[in-house]
Amino acid sequence: MKRIAIDMDEVIADAHIRFAEWYKRDYDVEFPHEQLHSSSFMDLVPEEHRSVIKGYAFHDDFFKDLALIPGSQEVIRDLYEKYEIFITTAAMEFPNSLLPKIQWLKHYFPYISWTNIVFCGDKSIINADYLIDDNVRHFKRFIGQGVLFTASHNKNVDWDLRVNNWQEVRALLL
Repeated sequence: MKRIAIDMDEVIADAHIRFAEWYKRDYDVEFPHEQLHSSSFMDLVPEEHRSVIKGYAFHDDFFKDLALIPGSQEVIRDLYEKYEIFITTAAMEFPNSLLPKIQWLKHYFPYISWTNIVFCGDKSIINADYLIDDNVRHFKRFIGQGVLFTASHNKNVDWDLRVNNWQEVRALLL
C-alpha cells in the first residue's frame, strides 16, 4: 500500500483565518476574504505588527479549534481506503501546538491512529510516496513526490506538481 503524508496547517487546518481573527481582535482591522486568500498574511499587516503576529502561533489556544480546509475531511476519508495516511506537521517549532493539534485531529479525523501522526521539524525523515504540503522547503530532501497545496503564501512559487484544493487531490490520487 502506498503512503501519503499530509501536512496540517494550510492544507487541512486553516491557520490563516486564525491569524486574521486574532489580528481583528487586537487591532480592529478586518481583511476581505478575497484579500486574505490572495497573499501572505504577513504581507497584509504593517511591519511594526509582524512580530506580534508571529507570536500568535506560540500561544496555547492558537491551534485549538482551527477551521477545516474545505473538502479535506471527505477526500482524506476516501484516500484512507486506498493509501496509508500519515499526518505530518512541523510542529516542533511551536511546542504549545502539540496537544491542540492531537485533539483537533482526533475530532476531525478519528480514524487516523495516533501511530500515523508525526510531529517533526524536518519532513525529509518521512518515508512516503507523496507529501502534500503548502511549503516547498519540505520537498527539498523528501524522497517521494512533493505535491504543493496552494495557499496564499505560495501562489507565486514554481513547483511542477500543484493542487489548488482537495477536489484536485482527489483527481490526482484516486
